[in-house]
Amino acid sequence: MALNTSTLTSTSAGSLRRLPGPDVVRAIALIGVVVMNYHGYLIIKGGERSGGWANDLFDPWTGPLSSRFAATFVLVAGVSVTLLTRKAVRNGGDDITEMRWRLARRGALLYAGGLFLDTIWAGTIIPFYGAMFALAALLFTFRSRWIVLVGVFAVAAGALLKVWEFQQLQAGKSPGWVFVPTEGAPESFLLDVFVNGTHPLLPWLGFFCVGMLLGRVLDTSWWRLAALGGGVMLFAGASIASGFASTDFQQTVLSTNPGSRGLVYVASTLGTALIAFAAIDMIANRFEDQTDPLRRAGQMTLTLYLAHIFLFNFIVDWVGLVEPAGLATSLLFSLGFWIVAIAAANAWHRRFGRGPAERIYRAIGG
Repeated sequence: MALNTSTLTSTSAGSLRRLPGPDVVRAIALIGVVVMNYHGYLIIKGGERSGGWANDLFDPWTGPLSSRFAATFVLVAGVSVTLLTRKAVRNGGDDITEMRWRLARRGALLYAGGLFLDTIWAGTIIPFYGAMFALAALLFTFRSRWIVLVGVFAVAAGALLKVWEFQQLQAGKSPGWVFVPTEGAPESFLLDVFVNGTHPLLPWLGFFCVGMLLGRVLDTSWWRLAALGGGVMLFAGASIASGFASTDFQQTVLSTNPGSRGLVYVASTLGTALIAFAAIDMIANRFEDQTDPLRRAGQMTLTLYLAHIFLFNFIVDWVGLVEPAGLATSLLFSLGFWIVAIAAANAWHRRFGRGPAERIYRAIGG
């Protein structure tokens, strides 16, 4: 889930204008996240997982769409952080210090709130967002080449850890405390964020760093072409590489499955995220009036993300209105949620402006 950080950029007149693209991308990505989350939640509760091409496509853990919507959210979050901090970087001094504290507070709030939310909705991305925002408090003043190095390190470290785990298991050894930390121990929280969680920073911080870099070139005329071209090359290259996997080791290293967390997986997922961001941004700017409902919803993604969790948890677990079932039920409820959510977000925005969760988030986090 990409938070509603400010997506403002300077206009030629020196004023600030909120870019429509990131908000629309955020809203569309959240639609996909809702589908995958609802389908996965019902499967965990005993619903059907297999049976036909559609179930394979939407499989939340191994399907070709798995984690791609979430990765696009992380990319947009990186873009938004750059746009949010641009003025502070330009002014320097106290503005940078204040911005560091703001991002650190927001990161801490998201991490703590995410740990609580995880007790209701296991595997939520919120704690990982918190960790990324906390790191962004340091990263946003780095030169682009250093952000590239941080991203490359995160991706490479994640891939090497999975290779090491594979080798340990093949040798009949335990991967040790890195992958099996003592539950409840202080280091277990750190290892969950960086290594063992559903969206570990090794390698997911790489998506965030690319988003930060992308945010720095949004005022150029060439960025969309570069993002589209780079995205196609990454996705095509990853698809070709994965086709050569035959041995167990090669399937680990060359897999596009999210569980592999390898270089090929990151390239494939980053490629689709870049393509989606550039294409949707172009449409959002060309058809601003037509995409305005999505833009408004995209400004309230924290509220809508929390709403989709609490609503489904209530109707499935509390009152039993929905029995664990297959993909059709997930798609039906996802569609219903988004018809209501987009309408509600636009009505709320016209009357009150910022969403309720966003108001609390900014009041506490700055």
